Amino acid sequence: MIMIVDDSLTEFLRGLPKAELHIHIEGTLEPEMMFEMAGRNGVALPCATVDEIRAAYNFTGLQSFLDVFYQGAAVLRKEEDFYELALAYLEMAHRDGVRRAEIFFDAQTHTARGVGFDIFMEGLWRARIDAERMWGISSDYIMCFLRHLTADDAVATMNEAMPYVDRNIGVGLDSSEIGNPPEPFKPAFDMARGLGLHTVAHGGEEGPPEYVAGALDALGAERIEHGATAEQDDALMERLAGEGIAVTICPISSLRLKVYHAMEDARIKRFHDRGVKVTINSDDPSYFGAYVLDNYLAVAKSLDVTLPDLIWMARNSIEAAFLPEEEKASLLAEFDDYVEANS
Repeated sequence: MIMIVDDSLTEFLRGLPKAELHIHIEGTLEPEMMFEMAGRNGVALPCATVDEIRAAYNFTGLQSFLDVFYQGAAVLRKEEDFYELALAYLEMAHRDGVRRAEIFFDAQTHTARGVGFDIFMEGLWRARIDAERMWGISSDYIMCFLRHLTADDAVATMNEAMPYVDRNIGVGLDSSEIGNPPEPFKPAFDMARGLGLHTVAHGGEEGPPEYVAGALDALGAERIEHGATAEQDDALMERLAGEGIAVTICPISSLRLKVYHAMEDARIKRFHDRGVKVTINSDDPSYFGAYVLDNYLAVAKSLDVTLPDLIWMARNSIEAAFLPEEEKASLLAEFDDYVEANS
């Protein structure tokens, strides 16, 4: 039976302490902010108005989205741009009950335009500090390598990031998946692990289940991002469940990118029923029109889930976060207290 989503459920889910583990900071660039930054930085956009920008968000798949995504990221030029971008996301996340955010950024997207680590990393870091001071939200950054570029480029980027290693909690792999398996990126991931960084990877968003297995085996991925096609391989699903590997599912993003054609086909319920540690996330919320609470509500409205299911998925997000054990225990205690007080 589909849940009835009313104001009471909405406010419960909004207040439910949660972590967001799959969020691209460049994907939080709202059209109004994009338009403003383009103007002050002298960047020409192909659209003349904010409404035209929004109208362009009619995606036919992952690549059509990425084409628009990278075009939008071109307006980010100065430290203050990255600061404003990250702070705006963290404020929205705070309003949605996010207590911990682990945020992806695409260094190569910026360095290719001559925007260095000293610019974007400083802006992102200041936003992290200010958001924790103002709203008590904990956050860290995960540098993703672009898989449509070469593995050598990933290694070079890892070397370039060395002065800022302490401002990253991990590395990941994202961008165009088809035809870009994870195995070539092993050297960059080995470097990152040698520095004590966590490792995650997009896998199975559009690519085959072998890309998920490759991310686990070659890259040592501790979480799988999206993981949709893993469902095609029973042994892989059993492995994900048995090893407690979290899968960060982004329901509305996958719907908008035609990974499936109706929310009722979202895999999150089936993964959950098979014992996989699934979490609910927003991915690129400004492009898909849905932040993390919107995704929780979409699951509640469209899938045969119970409130305990949603609570369990939120708890998974905290358990799968890369937090020191003492901080994780404290956040889980806050979570349990909230559930008990509002049950």
